[in-house]
Amino acid sequence: MRVIRHRGRFALAMVLSAALAAATACAGDDGKSSDGNEKITLTVDDFGTFGYQDLFKQYEAQHPNIKIKERTVPKLDDYTPRLQQWIAAGAGAGDVVAIEEGIMVKFKAQPDKFVDLKKYGAGSLQNNFIAWKWQGGMSPDGSKLIGLGTDVGSMALCYRRDLFKKAGLPSDRDAVTKQWATWDDFINVGKKFTAAIGGNTKFIDSPETYYNTILMQEAGKGSNQTYFDQNNKFVMESNPAVKAAFDETVKMSQAGLANGVQFLSDPWSQALKKDAFATAPCPAWMLGLIKQYGGDSQSGKWDVAGVPGGGGSWGGSWLAVPTQSKHPKEAADLVKFLTSPQGQVGAFKAANNLPSSPQALNDSAVKAFDNPYFNNAPVGAIYGPAATSLKPVYLGADNQEVRQAVEADLRAIAQGKLSPGSGWGKAVSDAKKAAGTG
Repeated sequence: MRVIRHRGRFALAMVLSAALAAATACAGDDGKSSDGNEKITLTVDDFGTFGYQDLFKQYEAQHPNIKIKERTVPKLDDYTPRLQQWIAAGAGAGDVVAIEEGIMVKFKAQPDKFVDLKKYGAGSLQNNFIAWKWQGGMSPDGSKLIGLGTDVGSMALCYRRDLFKKAGLPSDRDAVTKQWATWDDFINVGKKFTAAIGGNTKFIDSPETYYNTILMQEAGKGSNQTYFDQNNKFVMESNPAVKAAFDETVKMSQAGLANGVQFLSDPWSQALKKDAFATAPCPAWMLGLIKQYGGDSQSGKWDVAGVPGGGGSWGGSWLAVPTQSKHPKEAADLVKFLTSPQGQVGAFKAANNLPSSPQALNDSAVKAFDNPYFNNAPVGAIYGPAATSLKPVYLGADNQEVRQAVEADLRAIAQGKLSPGSGWGKAVSDAKKAAGTG
């Protein structure tokens, strides 16, 4: 499923062309917007775990003429190029598409490619969303509502309580949180864990997950930007948030704490199943992924603690309707349903995706929810209070390409293929090439 970069442009083109052909055959191919009786299929493109299966069934029961087909790609990095190809081609995309925060800027620059949801009654829904989440779905000039918000990535940290006990470390979530107030404290705990456990079990899952967590924390405390400023000028070299996150992540690798695997790759999922790492950064959406890939055998072994450095946000998406959809009204109605306060509560209960709706955040089903998979951690209480105070971090149009380049260098350091001393210079050089400035 993953596009292999070193095979070149021809291979990439073949993959995307095949995906485009298949998608065109099944997305929105059965006529114009219906009169309420015509049988139609709405295709929904998303990635990861949005937790919509029960909501789809509920919607279909309420709308007997509508069938929903979900096309889910596990990895965002595989999903994005396909969506870009479909949107650029004007064909192949679903009637509803999920747009993650890291690629929203790129699509907002193409407002003509998306339906204005205000034309289908969404303009009155502003109070259903945190202010910045609503604004994040608007076109740059404020004239069109391109997307309605799904979740936000309020931050915590997941850990294997059984492995912590085995290492002689505190395993109670409050005690765990107290022992790593800073990231340097976290590294010291990791050294103790490694000395006690040894073997093939690393302290952290992947250098890139920790890098992105620290980066979003640091950016949120300062300039609210990462690789690009609000004018999309490349500012990685001059942004202390990026350097601080890079340096702290390198420290983890130098201490021998890191698996040098790519997040959500097959080696990552196998490492999870084989108890090969003891901690993972946990924006709210990560809970669903750990449960999905960890399976029943790890239920109750994980728990959720506070994140070093205090809070932060990573992730979150919007749902949009491409203008290529043949059923824009029905698609817009589905978007409104899925992103309604009730829909966001349903997605939270299914996959722990933290709502961007104040009403949903205040719902007792969210506030009082204890997650049995994570040792009954009170995830509603852990994640919810911080959500309304989160500040959006600006991510430029080429954010994903640059992020992938930097992550590859961090993995190379963890694998011993790149020296820490030359890592930053190479990361900057690779990032510039990815951004088209080097």
